[in-house]
Amino acid sequence: MKHHHWYKLILFSCSGILLILSWWVLHQELQHHPPQEIMKSLLTISRSRLLIAVGLTMISYLVISFYDVIAFCYLGSSLAVVKIMLTAFLSYAISNTTGFALLIGGGIRYRYYSCWQVPTKKIAQVLGFANLSFWLGLFAVSGITFIFEPLPVPRLLYFHFLTVRPLGVLFLVIVSVYLYFCWRKKTLNFRNQILSFPSLSISLTQILVSALDWALATAVLYVLLPSHNSLSYLAFFGIYLLAITAAIISHVPGGLGIFETVILYLLPESISTPDVLGSLLAYRGVYFLFPFLIAITFIGAFEIRKKMNKFFNRH
Repeated sequence: MKHHHWYKLILFSCSGILLILSWWVLHQELQHHPPQEIMKSLLTISRSRLLIAVGLTMISYLVISFYDVIAFCYLGSSLAVVKIMLTAFLSYAISNTTGFALLIGGGIRYRYYSCWQVPTKKIAQVLGFANLSFWLGLFAVSGITFIFEPLPVPRLLYFHFLTVRPLGVLFLVIVSVYLYFCWRKKTLNFRNQILSFPSLSISLTQILVSALDWALATAVLYVLLPSHNSLSYLAFFGIYLLAITAAIISHVPGGLGIFETVILYLLPESISTPDVLGSLLAYRGVYFLFPFLIAITFIGAFEIRKKMNKFFNRH
């Protein structure tokens, strides 16, 4: 228990230091570029690029909802696919923006799945499976990308290596061990709990769905960036994955500041900083704020309707 307390304290301290460093870097950049300049870059993003970004965002959230669909199939639970995907969308749309995916995403899943008579134990299993799919896909995609596109590690991340290739190797080792256990149909005894692995086909489906999700999320920001010959989509894919990995590890809500700093550090210098910051603002609005507002509106309407139904049923 004491060790757990120290672990949380160290994790919190590292996150705080990383956040302060990132915001300091952003502050230094913003000192050289007034807000008007950034807003001007934001307003130059064409309507067609914004519409493409919105479309890619909608497809991305549709794809990510399949984490829960796969989980229900694996667990053998029956629930309408529309209800599963709706709940997953609400969960990711809120937790992606606010952070604390396990706490907030789990709470939303419990609220809606329990309304549809899904047992609490099954809800916990779905949450665990969905989070496993998320990390499994991130490790698989990042591992392959980091090995073949070994980007330099930003100094503010304080990794003990110069490029992300060792990180890519580590990620692929983790994925390989997981797939081996699935292939061999192994079980693990963890704290007196028997953990069984899904079939190899389900595991590969997890990775494919997650890979598609990451490809779409990357594409949202890529189409919002100014067109530039020195930056291909595949090259940017590695930059995006490293930035999102750093943002997730930091435990900062939405990775705010961490994500932007890594992107700024790794993009070619030929792309102007105001253009990048304008694109990042648009990305935050399209990929995070837009789904968040939709989810909040739906949840509010759902709760109001539920309260009204209870009121009229009493009278």
